[in-house]
Amino acid sequence: MKRSLMALVMAGALSATALGGLAGSSVFMAVPAQAKSVAPAQGFADLVEKVMPAVVSVEVEYQPVAGEDAREMMRKMPGLDRLPPEFRKFFEDFGLDRFGFHKRFPRMRPGKSVGSGFFISPDGYVVTNNHVVKNASVVKIKTNDGKTYTAKVVGTDPKTDLALLKVDAKGKTFPYVEFAEKDPRVGDWVVAVGNPFGFGGTVTTGIVSAKGRQIGAGPYDDFLQIDAPINKGNSGGPAFNLEGKVVGVNTAIFSPTGGSVGIGFAIPASVAKEVIMDLKTKGRVTRGWLGVQIQKVTPDIAESLGLDEPKGAIVVKVTEDSPAKRAGFKVGDTVLEVNGKTVKGPRDLARKIAHITPGETARIVVLRDGARKTLTVKIGQMPSDEKIAKAFGEKKAEPASVEALGLKLKTADDGQGVMITAVAPGSQAEKKGLKPGDIITEVAGIEVDSPEAVKAAIAKAVKKGKKAVLFLVRSGDVQRFVALSTKSGKKG
Repeated sequence: MKRSLMALVMAGALSATALGGLAGSSVFMAVPAQAKSVAPAQGFADLVEKVMPAVVSVEVEYQPVAGEDAREMMRKMPGLDRLPPEFRKFFEDFGLDRFGFHKRFPRMRPGKSVGSGFFISPDGYVVTNNHVVKNASVVKIKTNDGKTYTAKVVGTDPKTDLALLKVDAKGKTFPYVEFAEKDPRVGDWVVAVGNPFGFGGTVTTGIVSAKGRQIGAGPYDDFLQIDAPINKGNSGGPAFNLEGKVVGVNTAIFSPTGGSVGIGFAIPASVAKEVIMDLKTKGRVTRGWLGVQIQKVTPDIAESLGLDEPKGAIVVKVTEDSPAKRAGFKVGDTVLEVNGKTVKGPRDLARKIAHITPGETARIVVLRDGARKTLTVKIGQMPSDEKIAKAFGEKKAEPASVEALGLKLKTADDGQGVMITAVAPGSQAEKKGLKPGDIITEVAGIEVDSPEAVKAAIAKAVKKGKKAVLFLVRSGDVQRFVALSTKSGKKG
């Protein structure tokens, strides 16, 4: 389901062109393009007149992808080198048409695409989307007065789909806009500016429909959902409030048709400002890193932990040589607070840690063995994706929980834990994803190495009045917590 949603979202990923301009010298004044808040009943013309000169077209050229053409691929087919030259030549020519290699493996040609962006400073810094300039060999900026400038990519951040460009034009200043200081509220007016389907500068209006949307685009999803019509062609374009401040960077749409259905997504200004500042000063984004693998606290897991409501993020793995390991984090810790702020869930924890400057000390409250404990940790710097994947294994933990047992167990072959040998059809265990081969390593915080140890741990939890017991289960290189109801646990 998530992949289907992501396919729809990315199919509607936007690209936009420069927006129309105004005649007169005021277009190039080195002052922020702003407008007084106006009542919607009076229209948006004054606002649009002020901000449009700061919006530009980002024109991108791509070099052909390095690779072999059809004939070169045919020549390298296994065994072809052992044929006599005359037969080899015949087979190459015959094979190209016979097997459709010309169509299946055409030589790549240079390509072009366009997107939107907007100036954020008079000296030529431009914000756009990462996917607009990704793999670009040449980037040009076209302003609303029709002039074109070459731009360089200062830095990109794929995790938030943002990019910063720089136009070098000696003695030239550009009209620019600023990011909003305050987050918009659901229901606030927004004005989106862009180049839908290549029709040129287009302005649409709507409201903020929702906040904090997660669309599967990255680990820090926190999108504004807006209903101002935006389409393919709007990527990188700004969404303004009534004061002419940028509240979001239009990035994606949800659409089964490719056209606007009133569901668009914009990166909030609060996120964009931090990312762009890092890109401007360092050329890359530096994020804080804790070094834990986490999963959501479901209602049944919350019950097993004694929490009044599902909140926080439960640690399923602590990577070696990480800030978390050095600070004493343990598998089973449930993170509740970071620097005095409540952790709502895994994504909230990821964002909170990412926003902490590497090297700073954070106070993190965890729930361990039914008691709150404060850990002091020196936050590290986020490693590359490759290093993280190597540390945790290529697969990601899939949050899951069960409410009833339906299992047959035996001691694991290596003696490290208890293996599930069978799952009863129709049982809660089956419905919740437990499968033969999974290894149970802990039950209610107690390490287990035999089916009897599992039963004893369950009995102990039942005696304490627990309605659910927390199991730590390993599937291959991935560990996860699963809450099983003690009602089934009584049956052993």
